[in-house]
Amino acid sequence: MTDTKPLDSLDFTLLQQLTQTFGPSGQEHNVAALILDQTKNDADTAYTDTLGNLIVRKKGQGKKMMIACHMDEVGIMVTHINKQGYLYFAPVGGLRDHVLLAQRFVFANGTVGVVSREEKKKPDENSPERLFLDLGATSEQEARTMVREGDMAVFSGAYHETKDCMISKALDNRAGCFIALEVLKRVSSQNDLYFVFTAQEEVGARGAKTAAYALEPDLALNIDTTFSFDMPREYEVPRTSLNKGIAIKVMDRSIVVSPQIKNWMAEIAKQHEIPYQWEIITKGGTDSGPVHLTKGGIPTGGLAVPVRHLHTPGEIASKNDIRSGISLLLALLE
Repeated sequence: MTDTKPLDSLDFTLLQQLTQTFGPSGQEHNVAALILDQTKNDADTAYTDTLGNLIVRKKGQGKKMMIACHMDEVGIMVTHINKQGYLYFAPVGGLRDHVLLAQRFVFANGTVGVVSREEKKKPDENSPERLFLDLGATSEQEARTMVREGDMAVFSGAYHETKDCMISKALDNRAGCFIALEVLKRVSSQNDLYFVFTAQEEVGARGAKTAAYALEPDLALNIDTTFSFDMPREYEVPRTSLNKGIAIKVMDRSIVVSPQIKNWMAEIAKQHEIPYQWEIITKGGTDSGPVHLTKGGIPTGGLAVPVRHLHTPGEIASKNDIRSGISLLLALLE
């Protein structure tokens, strides 16, 4: 049985650092630098590829296994600055319009702005065309001293811990990166392990596709987050919830996991008495999608941390679910 006692006192400081590091899609380099620094005592080799994936290897003589988790977070990109100094923007990743209004966003240089909406006589649904970012500038010239078209910003969302949970921006998917790093520190395996911290997942799972093509692993396991459905709603949805264990992927919009892989993962969880639940969703996708379609096809499974309020500055995850994710991934790799 996997020894999970050390995980009872697991320190989440690194997760806090990961969530608070600026890293929208295509600009993951600061996150990659933090992760690379954490792997220097545990990895045999590490490099960054053309798309910005950080690939960390722990050598072994067995099967080549790819453990993928994306580094990027959702954000916005400035598309236009008007004469009054207000910024119009496009979403980078999946952002829901109703979440954006009155949220603070921060740029890489520390500039902060607040999302507002054009005033109309008959307000209707918020839309990207009507929303803008207010930096407090009073002219286009002043705004341009702070940001330019093409600059990206991410949610300004501080990290906070409760007894059982953490609340922060970017738990999607810095929680997955944290799990991978904790496993890298602890794992003892004969397999040839490639921990791939991927780029640009939120805009189409691009980094994972090229990394899988280059590595050609025998098996791939993806670590990400998923919807936590345990919130008030008109009808019951008996799916993933907080504090019920790590979720084993069965299906999402990009993949239907083979019965052999999902059943193997569940059997390992049972053998090691690791709490788990099934992830079955009909929308959204992860790096699992393009990875399993690479070349002639790669056997691929997935683990997911249930998170409330995905793609907001106030994502909530369970500490125990993260612990069970570490335990199960360790058991699967050993």
